[in-house]
Amino acid sequence: MSLLHIERGGPVTTLTINRSDSMNPLGAKGDGAEFDEACLAINEDMDVRCVILTGAGRAFSAGGDVKAMQQRSGTFGGNPPSISDGYRNNIHRILRAIYSLRVPVIAAVNGPAIGLGCDVACLADIRIASEKAKFGVTFLKLGIIPGDGGTWILPRVIGMSRASELFYTGDVIGAEQAQEWGLVSRIVPHDDLMSEAKAMAEKIAKMPPHSLRHTKNLLRQGREISYDTALEMAANTQALMHPTDDHMEGVNALIEKRPAKFTGD
Repeated sequence: MSLLHIERGGPVTTLTINRSDSMNPLGAKGDGAEFDEACLAINEDMDVRCVILTGAGRAFSAGGDVKAMQQRSGTFGGNPPSISDGYRNNIHRILRAIYSLRVPVIAAVNGPAIGLGCDVACLADIRIASEKAKFGVTFLKLGIIPGDGGTWILPRVIGMSRASELFYTGDVIGAEQAQEWGLVSRIVPHDDLMSEAKAMAEKIAKMPPHSLRHTKNLLRQGREISYDTALEMAANTQALMHPTDDHMEGVNALIEKRPAKFTGD
């Protein structure tokens, strides 16, 4: 059975982690390759303008497979070098694939997002939470360290102090506290989660595709570079946008007081 259920609805692609019988654990053999394949296909398709990432059933993702850890099997078995390679070549491929997506990603967090599941959600550009959502990075409770890059990801989302609190205590927080801390941008009734996510994705998807992808890149680069470098990147990127048909369509639509129809030209 495939890890991901992929559904295409016009310019929006929904990726659903599809192991609902066990709260959508990640890290089984082949998971990284499957995410890689799905995300590469999205990046190569200019008709895709937004991605929704969610989980099947009652969880977003409970993280790494604890039963596999107990049995010391799969990614979590073998000697230290093989375990290290398992992280690099499988689990980290999941995260790198999501991080590589050039279009905006909305995480529709329908339930617990724990450990690796929280890291995956935090790689999305926008997180919308069901009232049933919970977030935690409980690695230390299992006697391990955050092995999924979470110590890089989470402080960039909620700041160092709050990230440290979650890592060091292993606490799991609910949707309201997650919103207060800036981990999610909004909370919606559980039954409305996907319709709200799709409405937002469709709104995003109406934007010009090249400008959309470049804006995501500038936002991401802006976290790491100087202001002067950001301005230089903006000037160079803007020079690519002004000659496009989509730019003229946006200008004409504004002057003519009508909705713009962007085509990617």
